[in-house]
Amino acid sequence: MSDPSVVRGSCLCGRVRYEIDAPLGTALHCHCSMCRKAQGSAFRTRAAVARSSFQFRSGEKLLTRYESSPGTFRCFCSVCGSPIASFFAGDPGTIGLPLGALDDDPGVRPVCHVHVASKAPWYEITDALPQFAALPGRS
Repeated sequence: MSDPSVVRGSCLCGRVRYEIDAPLGTALHCHCSMCRKAQGSAFRTRAAVARSSFQFRSGEKLLTRYESSPGTFRCFCSVCGSPIASFFAGDPGTIGLPLGALDDDPGVRPVCHVHVASKAPWYEITDALPQFAALPGRS
């Protein structure tokens, strides 16, 4: 039987697998152009997770890193291309986790939409979550 306090995730081909053994941070929908392009979707739903609570179970050597902006490294499976995590040179204790790769319920729900000033013009936000032109707290 699996531990309900552990959240598991994996890539599309199943070669990269990971576990998180602590609660995730705030979840949000990011509409910036980099997240849209990296996900191939209208937005990226993501949450922060402590690096110390994140453990690869298999396939870590299959990860490819791409520096999408200075100090931000997006990692994805080199076999199937699934986005796995973002690592930050300026905040090595935190990982940006795309929720779409999770196999289990993360226990958090998105609280807002960010970077809606650059959202896809063909996508209409239809929920009642707060919307922010950029990331709150940053200029």
